[in-house]
Amino acid sequence: MSRHDHDAAGFGTRAIHAGVAPEPVTGAIMTPIFQTSTYVQPAVGHPHGHYDYGRTANPTREALEANMAALESGAGAVAFASGLAAIEAIVKRLSAGDHVVTEENTYGGTTRMFSRVLARLGIGFSYVDASDVEAVRAAVRPETQLIHIETPTNPLMRISDVGALAALAHDAGALLSVDNTFASPYNQRPLELGADFVVHSSTKYVNGHSDVIGGIVAVGDLELAEELSFLRKSTGAVPGPMDCFLTLRGIKTLHVRMRQHNANGMAVARFLEAHPAVDRVLYPGLPSHPQHELACRQMDGFTGMVSVDVGTIERARALTEHCRWFALAESLGGVESLISVPALMTHASVPEERREAMGLTPGLVRLSVGIEDEADLIEDLARVLDR
Repeated sequence: MSRHDHDAAGFGTRAIHAGVAPEPVTGAIMTPIFQTSTYVQPAVGHPHGHYDYGRTANPTREALEANMAALESGAGAVAFASGLAAIEAIVKRLSAGDHVVTEENTYGGTTRMFSRVLARLGIGFSYVDASDVEAVRAAVRPETQLIHIETPTNPLMRISDVGALAALAHDAGALLSVDNTFASPYNQRPLELGADFVVHSSTKYVNGHSDVIGGIVAVGDLELAEELSFLRKSTGAVPGPMDCFLTLRGIKTLHVRMRQHNANGMAVARFLEAHPAVDRVLYPGLPSHPQHELACRQMDGFTGMVSVDVGTIERARALTEHCRWFALAESLGGVESLISVPALMTHASVPEERREAMGLTPGLVRLSVGIEDEADLIEDLARVLDR
């Protein structure tokens, strides 16, 4: 499938076909798992093309990268061992003395990496509510090289204006990185809105089956892809070929899965908003969401991620520990429904005062609504909440 074919085909067709072709020796329709650490060279210093060592190049990994580049409307993509490794590589393009403006309500592991690891290397970080463009503008300094956001954010579901922040970053001589994990490329494609990097924890919706840890960055500029490939080669955060194969297999149903995640997420959000035991629901698809109109402009769907505040940590525990179909677990984006308490789980590493300042309350519960039958999921929540 040529790049032109990728551009002309629909999303579902690209999800199944982009970047892959029948294996030429046997005609196998599925991309083989090239489970090798090295490659035999016909002569000294003359490998088969660019295949000399498994950390540098692997055909299974390259098929995944080509596929994701097509789905994100990118010029290229680079796969990593985890979402955190992908974000780390983007920041490691910078040098000591450079500065990053970042969304304060990112995944807790991202905040931990920025504040407790990368900041020790001399890179500065400012944390802001990136749904407020003026707050981001005020945080930009002459040494700012990168603006990093999540939209929607984890778990407060804030929406940032990708186009406005891309323009702001470029006017300042910086680049914009967007963590698109919560939305997936089916619902949002930030490169089309002006972003420079789109990063995914491919562990989540992209793979979709809760059986792989991985990350990937799509870029609109091939030079950026080459920089990230060099950083990956130099630091070693490569995904294994089996993980790439499983992720590529998961992507083939991404469009089908996301339609059901979107439908179930909306149904659950509407049910929760109407329930008297619930204080507030955070879901971009609801008109009550403060950035609902912006979400409608830059997203095609609102995913299965729903956050709900039930008031107290005791009520949050009761809800998360007594569901039948919503399993109490970290992570998100799999076909099965999950439920968690961010203050005690995914965001426990974020200092309490920062959690309180941004509104991440102890009673906030995060749901990853799966693709089970809608009626069963609502009955499960109703049974617990009605008590």
